[in-house]
Amino acid sequence: MNFRPSLRLVAASVLAMLATACSTPAPVQEPLAVAQATAAAKPPAAVPGRFKDNPIVYFLITDRFENGNPSNDHAYGRQKDGKDEIGTFHGGDLKGVTNKLKQGWFKELGVNAIWITAPYEQIHGWVVGGNKEFKHYAYHGYYALDFTTLDQSMGTPEELREMVDTAHAQGIRILFDVVMNHPGYLDIQSAKDLGLKVLWPDSEKATLTDYHGYIDYNNFNFTQWWGRDWVRAGLPGYIDGGRDDQTMQLAYLPDFRTESTEFVKLPAFLQKRQPFTPPPPAPAPKGKKARKAAAAAAAQPAPQPYPGKPDTNARDLPDTTVRGYLITWLTDWVREYGIDGFRADTVKHVEPAAWAELKTTATKALAEWKSKNPGKKIDDEPFWMVGEYWGKGPERDSLHDHGFDALINFEFQTDVAKPDAMFARYAKLLSGRPGYTALNYLSSHDTSLFDRKKLEEAGAGLLLSPGAVQIFYGDETARPLGPVPDSDPQQATRSDMNWSSMDTALLAHWRRLGTFRQRHVALARGEHRALGDAPYTFSRIDKESGDRVVVAMNAAGSRAIVTGDTFPEGTKVRDAYSGQPGIVTGGRVALDARRWVLLERAP
Repeated sequence: MNFRPSLRLVAASVLAMLATACSTPAPVQEPLAVAQATAAAKPPAAVPGRFKDNPIVYFLITDRFENGNPSNDHAYGRQKDGKDEIGTFHGGDLKGVTNKLKQGWFKELGVNAIWITAPYEQIHGWVVGGNKEFKHYAYHGYYALDFTTLDQSMGTPEELREMVDTAHAQGIRILFDVVMNHPGYLDIQSAKDLGLKVLWPDSEKATLTDYHGYIDYNNFNFTQWWGRDWVRAGLPGYIDGGRDDQTMQLAYLPDFRTESTEFVKLPAFLQKRQPFTPPPPAPAPKGKKARKAAAAAAAQPAPQPYPGKPDTNARDLPDTTVRGYLITWLTDWVREYGIDGFRADTVKHVEPAAWAELKTTATKALAEWKSKNPGKKIDDEPFWMVGEYWGKGPERDSLHDHGFDALINFEFQTDVAKPDAMFARYAKLLSGRPGYTALNYLSSHDTSLFDRKKLEEAGAGLLLSPGAVQIFYGDETARPLGPVPDSDPQQATRSDMNWSSMDTALLAHWRRLGTFRQRHVALARGEHRALGDAPYTFSRIDKESGDRVVVAMNAAGSRAIVTGDTFPEGTKVRDAYSGQPGIVTGGRVALDARRWVLLERAP
């Protein structure tokens, strides 16, 4: 409905307003101006920040986390070894991750990304583990067989899609562990399943002590595997491994020739693994002789598909290099399921240009998926990639200019012993928006589990540190070591998640810290200032967003926590650790401290 006042009424109203303005003192407008200025200066209660500025990554070995679908436990005939089960598949799968997502496990820790081990198909059987100590299966995802299809032990495409969609609905990204340096070994079981005739008779009887005696390493039938154009392998018909980082055979694994500029065809074993397509029916024969010949042909056994699981998605790609195939295979997971990022394994063993190309292609693939699935995406942030380059610290590296948003920080495990010095050093490197970050961790599958008796203090150091953080599954619950092989102690770091023996007090501690971090980008990117020594107290302020916090470590009892000028006088704050309210008075907040104080503006 339109309402148009008369011109006479409008004129009268204007005259009245002018008269009021002339007779009313100017200070009447001050309350509004003051309120606006106060609002502009008032820091927000919480600013999580963009994902790339505040990644909180939960790394789990899928097979060792949660068994959501026991029906896939013995895929490809995989068995237990009847001893310590150090290197066997234990049953964890994608459905198990989904179940824990639905229970809120990751949300309650403040996690905004889950890094899972590579879920694509691995070698089917086992190889000799350690110094002939255990049967080593590919439960960890580093012995790829077919990059284009899911491993049956991990689950089905529908279960993968459900996991990703469930995570996205909670604002949690999914990261795949990926390898471009090598595929897996050719184990005895895979050789049988693929019909590769490189085994001596009775190979099913192989044991840890005589395993390699059942493989004919001088047999040129090995060329029907990946082939010379694809890998260095030191086998008949192959190129030997080189002596530098990018051409060597890491742990005697076949080395992908990602630097080659030659176009290649699909490896022989994948070509033969294509689903069998029967020929079109022949036209009806004419004549008695032709009908008799057709009947004789029909009586012959029908051609059979190639042995093995004939549902590979690998296809010949025109004018494509080894690198091109690998990048296509890996980014197809992004394009199809909306995978948000990669953790790249063995970065030093692949040329930087390959990683840069992977990042560019994956970024385009994720944008494509988001455009087709607007209701399932979290946001419009680009693809994210973190690299494992052994020994790197928190400093910027040339690899950050080749596709990596972050590199894993191998120095953190020792730096965390002195958090005050570490915080100051890391903040100088990582505060603001330097265009990269470092992924800090306490424990990992490649190094060691952090001292289980010090996970409260170290957990605080991790979750309050500048940069990005990686929670290794079970650090929040004090998951114990598994059996420790003398020649491969890292296997002990990969024990089953201790759901039935969790340290619940430790878990509550990590949850308070994790959710606090998730709310405050200042912890990851803020300017760090020490405010006091006893207890050690500091502030972090993110200048770009205005987010700010004050933290006191090892503070107990009734205390006046120093806040300095972090919060204006009279600001109402909350200790996120204990839930206590407080008011800033004279640059301090009086609280009954519960050892850890996490001050944020009251919501």
